[in-house]
Amino acid sequence: MLDEAALSQGLRANRYFADDGLLTAVHLALVLGRPLLLEGQPGVGKTEIAAVLARVLDRELVRLQCYEGLDAGQALYEWDYPKQLLALRAAEAGGAAVGDVYAEEFLLRRPLLRSLRHPGGAVLLVDEVDRADSEFEAFLLEFLGDFQITVPELGTVRADVPPVVVLTSNRTRELHDALRRRCLYHWIPFPDPERERAIVCAHVPEIEADAADVLVRAVSGARRLGLLKLPGIAESVEWARGAAVLAGGGDPWPVALRRALGLLVKDEEDLATVHAGFDELIAP
Repeated sequence: MLDEAALSQGLRANRYFADDGLLTAVHLALVLGRPLLLEGQPGVGKTEIAAVLARVLDRELVRLQCYEGLDAGQALYEWDYPKQLLALRAAEAGGAAVGDVYAEEFLLRRPLLRSLRHPGGAVLLVDEVDRADSEFEAFLLEFLGDFQITVPELGTVRADVPPVVVLTSNRTRELHDALRRRCLYHWIPFPDPERERAIVCAHVPEIEADAADVLVRAVSGARRLGLLKLPGIAESVEWARGAAVLAGGGDPWPVALRRALGLLVKDEEDLATVHAGFDELIAP
């Protein structure tokens, strides 16, 4: 297991600049073997931390994308009914005894079971758990509490190497207390300007230093305008990347930033608001 300094170095090597609070939360989750529940505005790096952790820990990333109507079969396991039926017909045609149609070979491993069965351990991302129905959380409790799943036909499946679990939520609804109690919780805020500048420059090295300062200042100002959809770090990086393309084609940086605003703001009313105050946003 990585110590905190090695973890920080590994994250930075993968261009993820965690603040002290997030770094502590990830470190404790790894050491204590607790699921990590991350909340925050969209685009602050909740999902990305799981992908980066998989690379740092050299584990496979297993992702469960949550949505309304997600059920246990889609998240845990399902039986391969067509394959079972073919096995029955083959046995009947050959006059052989019908074997166990609930054997492992007929089991379809969905993300939760796949993460338990991974021989080297996996990083499991349960993304946007708040989008799933509240009833789905009950299916997660046994898994998060003991890293095991009960398959009625096979018994209890336990992890030889417990997965590293990261759950994310955008707070479209409140999560149940029972789920929260099983997790180590951390809220990820928008980064301070210095850290956001480091993130932008790491992902878009061709951006000029002065332009990076202007861009980060403009993003911080835009988030204070009461927009319907606040731009996240991902939008800052994409805005920098798009503006760099236009600047490379000959546009001055202020012009390039204005022309590429559609990469930062994704709503018509918000775009009009930012356009109207653009000169003030980029002013020193």
